[in-house]
Amino acid sequence: MKPKLLDLFCGAGGAGMGFSRAGFEVVGVDIKPQPRYPFEFHQADALEYLAEHYQEFDVIHASPPCQRYSRITKVTGNPENHPDLLQPSVDALKKTGKPYIVENVPGAPMENYLMLCGTMFGLHVFRHRLFMCNPQIIMSPMSCNHDDRSSNGGKNGDQKHPEAKYITVTSAVSPISKAKKAMGIDWMNRAELVEAIPPAYTEWLGGQMIACLTKHAPDAGESARFTSRFHAESLSTSQALSTLTPRW
Repeated sequence: MKPKLLDLFCGAGGAGMGFSRAGFEVVGVDIKPQPRYPFEFHQADALEYLAEHYQEFDVIHASPPCQRYSRITKVTGNPENHPDLLQPSVDALKKTGKPYIVENVPGAPMENYLMLCGTMFGLHVFRHRLFMCNPQIIMSPMSCNHDDRSSNGGKNGDQKHPEAKYITVTSAVSPISKAKKAMGIDWMNRAELVEAIPPAYTEWLGGQMIACLTKHAPDAGESARFTSRFHAESLSTSQALSTLTPRW
């Protein structure tokens, strides 16, 4: 029987897809309709749903709205116009006593976080995201590999460095097909993709969480198979994914 994961503020399911691939049964919750969410979905207030149903789940993931802390919001000077749901989410998750993962953008006030980037998983996207985990996960698969320029897209295509190996996915990104391939997501529209977490991030995190739930650290063979899947083009055998020891 698969462990069950609650995916709060789920959006169109980038994180949920990764957790599913890691071996979880996933249930998503969002206050907005999510017609392309690929798993069981409930339209509801995330924290209210958490309070009522947390006992039904083994692990809880939350991606509170990040606009308050995003770089573009700071540039426009209106962070106070966006709700701060990060700390209320963390507080609510701690009260459940369940293992949890909280995701947000660089600049968010998070402690003991792990930073992941698409380049750590062989993806051609620069997309840094912070994850605060309980039990704590402190080691990333590898370092960022920003060895080339990133094309930023624009109304008429890749206006800056169109030959670049990597892409930065923003609201103006184009062509959208390149962005989808870089993110490892093929079922979302543009608006959903811009807000999404690449599934590779949460597949890796989900694997660590399942190891914690089963009190079983992945053996060398499991680590090698995972590393081969995500880094076949960019890693040598000597750079194999480190095994984490579960900690409660």
